[in-house]
Amino acid sequence: MKSGHRFHAQTLHAFIQAVFRQMGSHEQEAQQVADHLIAANLAGHDSHGIGMIPSYIRSFSQGHLQINRHAKIVKDAGAIVTLEGDCGFGQVVAREAMTLGIEKAQKYGIAAVALHNAHHIGRIGYWAEQCAAAGFVSIHFVNVVGIPMVAPFNGRDSRFGTDPFCVVFPRKNDFPLLLDYATSAIAFGKTRVAWHKGVAVPEGCLIDAAGVPTTDPAVMQVSPLGSLLTFAQHKGYALAAMCEILGGALSGGKTTHQETLQESADAIINCMTTIVINPELFGAPDCDEQVAAFAGWVKASPHADDAPVLLPGEWEVGMRNERLAQGIPLDAGSWQAICDAARQTGMPETTLQAFCRQLEC
Repeated sequence: MKSGHRFHAQTLHAFIQAVFRQMGSHEQEAQQVADHLIAANLAGHDSHGIGMIPSYIRSFSQGHLQINRHAKIVKDAGAIVTLEGDCGFGQVVAREAMTLGIEKAQKYGIAAVALHNAHHIGRIGYWAEQCAAAGFVSIHFVNVVGIPMVAPFNGRDSRFGTDPFCVVFPRKNDFPLLLDYATSAIAFGKTRVAWHKGVAVPEGCLIDAAGVPTTDPAVMQVSPLGSLLTFAQHKGYALAAMCEILGGALSGGKTTHQETLQESADAIINCMTTIVINPELFGAPDCDEQVAAFAGWVKASPHADDAPVLLPGEWEVGMRNERLAQGIPLDAGSWQAICDAARQTGMPETTLQAFCRQLEC
């Protein structure tokens, strides 16, 4: 039996669109969700790619994810705007939030966009790349409301979400410099991928329900649940706390505490506060030259032949090129879960099997 698959991105995109169209999404919504999920896989972040489909379908069936919704302006103060996500697909409402933020940054030079109550907004780097494509720097603080997965430094149980932090810096004629990571040692989705593959996660990432360190990803998938740890111990914890507050409270949304706990792990509600900046308005005459000089300086550091020095975002560029050429890999367990979820939407078995014949590389 094959242990995994490799799929063409274009045909996989069509399949994802068909799944969400079957669920009831309008054509544009299904396309935007597929765009985002495929982009995450192409960038090498399978934790935020098509493996999320079963969770989204469960969330919809449970009444959490609301389809065909759009971001609503709650308050517009010129350069600062607050948006309500209405529990709509994060791939839709976050795109709308960033589009508005870019428009305001074009007008004012700097803008702050607060988005709350959005269903899972996925890989944050995607939204940073949207800003970078328009020539803007962006800084993103994100929280996950009411789904504790991460233990605070010195704590022994989960108290907050994976709370991502993201920064992008656009460069002329080159890929943008992109920092994008969960403040947990690894993303929750990476435990799902490891669990499906039957492999361990690195040491220092997890504790079990008793607070004992472990490398078994099952502690995040099967009750009694354990906890993720923050990256860099107290430093990651402090950054997570600030993402929780700036992303959750400042956005007009909620932070994680006893009164906001979710009954379902699939009710992934995100809040995000984003600052969008036009770098040209700083008037730094040699900014591009300084960035290029620094990039060349660090990459020239002596290194092993099989371990080059990479710039932030460079790994994703390499993965994207590789997977566009060779296809998107997916383990058998994840693919089975996706197919089962497609059946739950009512997709006919003949349609599913027809896609399966087209998908494999």
